[in-house]
Amino acid sequence: MSGDNAAGHPHIQWLSDPAVLAPLALFAGIYVWRFLQVRREAAARGRPPSGAGPLQALAFGAGMLALLAALVSPIDGLGEDYLFSAHMVQHVLLGDIAPLLILLGLSRSIMRPATRRLMRVERALGPLANPATGIAVWLAIMYLWHVPALYDAAAENAFVHLLEHASFFAAGVALWWPLIQPVPMRRRLTGLQPLGYIASAKAGLAALGLYLAWSSTALYPYYERTPRIWGLDPVEDQNIGGVIMMVEQSFTLVLVMVALFVRMLSQSEEEERRRERLEEREEAKDRAPAEAR
Repeated sequence: MSGDNAAGHPHIQWLSDPAVLAPLALFAGIYVWRFLQVRREAAARGRPPSGAGPLQALAFGAGMLALLAALVSPIDGLGEDYLFSAHMVQHVLLGDIAPLLILLGLSRSIMRPATRRLMRVERALGPLANPATGIAVWLAIMYLWHVPALYDAAAENAFVHLLEHASFFAAGVALWWPLIQPVPMRRRLTGLQPLGYIASAKAGLAALGLYLAWSSTALYPYYERTPRIWGLDPVEDQNIGGVIMMVEQSFTLVLVMVALFVRMLSQSEEEERRRERLEEREEAKDRAPAEAR
């Protein structure tokens, strides 16, 4: 555990674990390879690169930045050595923001080499391949790792900490996949179901944030033993962590709901235009015999 100076300031460090760069670099390299391959294939056919445009690249890049912020920036050291609230920021980045952005950067064309495997996995899961499973997995993992014994074990043991981080990211993918669907699912969310889906998930986790924000007792012994910095005692630090969780869940919910409303309006307008085109074709067919006579 890193010490702090007499003024109560933390020892700030970047890249506390250099080994984390290897999997991140491999992941980014695979994405760039597939992204460029899809664009080359589209150019060879004289078509626009569907699913491999600037928006996908921007979303994936932002997702990688979220992962770097969580694992490479001082947030990692602050959460491990000093503050529960910094650890909470790390969890929000790993379990919510990074998976959302990275999935937005994917598409069916980019994931084509893995599409059949994913479909076989979905068939094998049977009734479990359901959007409700995504919420259940996400909430179960988030609540499980906030049990004080497990939370402290992750802070004290490097392997458990790695397992915690990996499970947070996997849970985030499970949550956001049914909404984004880089590869379409057989059981899809339709109508107003996407709004209910994300509202249920965010409300479910915001309840934990509310509890932490208003708790008057320090729940995590590990953070009672860490050096105190910035004038925060363990309970205040824990309360701030709960507020961070609540604010992030609320902010993400609002953004996603706005995006879903915009998408619904766009789809409605497209369906209206399609209906108008069909009606025009039918009218043209009806006029043709009359004009021939």
